[in-house]
Amino acid sequence: MPDIGSPARDTLQSAPPMSDSRAPASDIHAQVLIVDDEVEHAETMAEALRRPGHVCTIVHSLAKADQEIRHGAFDVIVTDLVMESRTAGLEVLKLQRELQPDAATIMVTAHGDVPTAKAALQGGAYDFIEKPLDLVVFRNLVHRAAETVLLRHQNERLRGEVDAAYGFEGIIGDSAGMRKVVALIKQVAPSTIPVLITGESGTGKELVARAIHRHSKRREKRYATFNAAGQSESLLEDQLFGHVRGAFTGADRDREGVFEYADGGTLFLDEIGDMPLAMQPKLLRVLEQGEIVRLGSNDP
Repeated sequence: MPDIGSPARDTLQSAPPMSDSRAPASDIHAQVLIVDDEVEHAETMAEALRRPGHVCTIVHSLAKADQEIRHGAFDVIVTDLVMESRTAGLEVLKLQRELQPDAATIMVTAHGDVPTAKAALQGGAYDFIEKPLDLVVFRNLVHRAAETVLLRHQNERLRGEVDAAYGFEGIIGDSAGMRKVVALIKQVAPSTIPVLITGESGTGKELVARAIHRHSKRREKRYATFNAAGQSESLLEDQLFGHVRGAFTGADRDREGVFEYADGGTLFLDEIGDMPLAMQPKLLRVLEQGEIVRLGSNDP
């Protein structure tokens, strides 16, 4: 490990007991996983979190973190960014996103690694905090993360109660056919493969698309809709894939298309059957390879 972890033991700022105005409420007792190869640093963070009632599990390697995330259940994961490798913290984040998507990950970083920590936010981290740690700020950050996770769980529980009383995600009906539709939504939602929704106009295809998004791992990301009907091929290509500056007359700056806009989330392409045939190969590339090429560019 680069020589940035050792000073952290000396620079953890011991905080005085929190006053009532600065202390987070004690009614949230989160399950917290702390991943840090500096033993004293990890113990100090754990002690700061145990004081208000959080339950902490400590591991000192990526391999141990892998085991805990696979077999445990955590509300918040606190991980050092740099451990046995400079990307170890990002690997912890990746595991959390794949195996415990409802948890919140906080990155602990030295000043020189702030750009990497900010990149982690783009990858789904809840937040990051720099060394030396102010333990009051640290406790409050973990508390906010735990509160966010708790509210998310409460929202899902309430949604379940609403679904039970009034239908699933606004899809009302208790016939055998509707129960099959709901079962299919729940089956495909965790997947990352494209889903084809068919049906006559007015039968609720967009309701199904929204339900799939809300029950997927992408639910915290964007949901976007795009109507592919009745548009010229050139306009449709620009709206879907975007363009680079100079791609055509009037293209004075780069512009992202709807695929990039919805990146990481869900894009509902309505009336895809009316899309011009010439667009089909370009759409197929997106579906099969996950790549888009803007107008005027050769680079995916």
